Amino acid sequence: MASILSFTTFCLSLLLTALVVMARSPPSKIYDVRKFGAVPDGRTDNRKAFLKTFNEACQYKGQSHVVIPKGTFLVSIVEFVGPCRGPINFYLRGVIKAGAGIGNGKGRWITFRHINRLTVTGGGTFDGQGETAWHHNDCSQNPNCPSLPISIRFDFVRNSLVSGITSLNSKNFHINVMGCTNLRFKGIRIIAPSESPNTDGIHIGLSSKILISKSIIATGDDCISMGPGSRKIHVRGVWCGPGHGISIGSLGKYPDEDDVSDITVKDSVLQGTENGLRIKSWASSHECKVFNVLYQNIIMKDVNNPIFIDQQYCPSGGCDNSKASSVQIHNVRFQKILGTSKSKEVVKLRCSSRYPCRNIKLSNIDISYRGPHGPGESVCLNVNGRSTLQKGGSCAF
Repeated sequence: MASILSFTTFCLSLLLTALVVMARSPPSKIYDVRKFGAVPDGRTDNRKAFLKTFNEACQYKGQSHVVIPKGTFLVSIVEFVGPCRGPINFYLRGVIKAGAGIGNGKGRWITFRHINRLTVTGGGTFDGQGETAWHHNDCSQNPNCPSLPISIRFDFVRNSLVSGITSLNSKNFHINVMGCTNLRFKGIRIIAPSESPNTDGIHIGLSSKILISKSIIATGDDCISMGPGSRKIHVRGVWCGPGHGISIGSLGKYPDEDDVSDITVKDSVLQGTENGLRIKSWASSHECKVFNVLYQNIIMKDVNNPIFIDQQYCPSGGCDNSKASSVQIHNVRFQKILGTSKSKEVVKLRCSSRYPCRNIKLSNIDISYRGPHGPGESVCLNVNGRSTLQKGGSCAF
């Protein structure tokens, strides 16, 4: 009987503690941008109203909701900077539209920085108006080309979620992830024409525990690109195309770049992309490593270069190819990659002669080439590993 009374007392104590905590927690609070002066006419610059709304919400100790209702809100360059005192929900129902042209050359439009427990959701759209600026992108010929704005930056954001929003026609990258931890992207849409330059869907660098799932990315450059310092990145259920595929790199351009490791890409579809699953490092590069990478259960539909390791990456020419890449790639698995290729070379593993790829494993690869030049082939240079290809030639490691 004593033990029963003791247990009952313990349960009542827990219940009372929970009730006290709930009583002390302030209720959630809504901050509508219109109440801070925002005008949804598509012409008025709402930067100051948005910034004031966010700053007020950021200082609230409880759950705050920054609400952007239906309508089109023109917003110039704005930075939403924490830390905030409580969780904050950026709830976008309408359209946030960038100004036309190249902006002020600072390379950014909407930035979320130093925020913990941020949610960006609501089903609305970030419209970058990229079509007004893409013709200024002549960087391959002009070293003094203007820096076009990235649509949405997440800098040093932790324990956060981006869900159900659309990024439309960015001028540069759609989304840039830098210095973030435990950031999830779920059910988002990223849309730009195939000819739009440098409109990477999601670019990741110096970040860990990033999840991208159940999303559609159709753009003019890499659907997802993972740069130096990308660790524990998980991509699943993504539709990619048009675009340049899902890429690791490019790597080794600068000294002291952080390694890329523990990358998983699975259960996804690539259609009509310029590349499929690609790891790229610059020719004559600086040292860094790529390791522990898994590509699994991927469907290719008319993809150029479906499986591609390129350690002589040099998109604009003029690179020094006299020295081999110093990027070491090892422990990479390609499992159950199925579909069709637009290029005869279905598998291209062009690794470094200085640091050959190690422990590369290909299994259940069934990619057909139906072009005019016969069956598909595989090209494998400076590779150590194992392959069991069903279609697409074979690699003799």
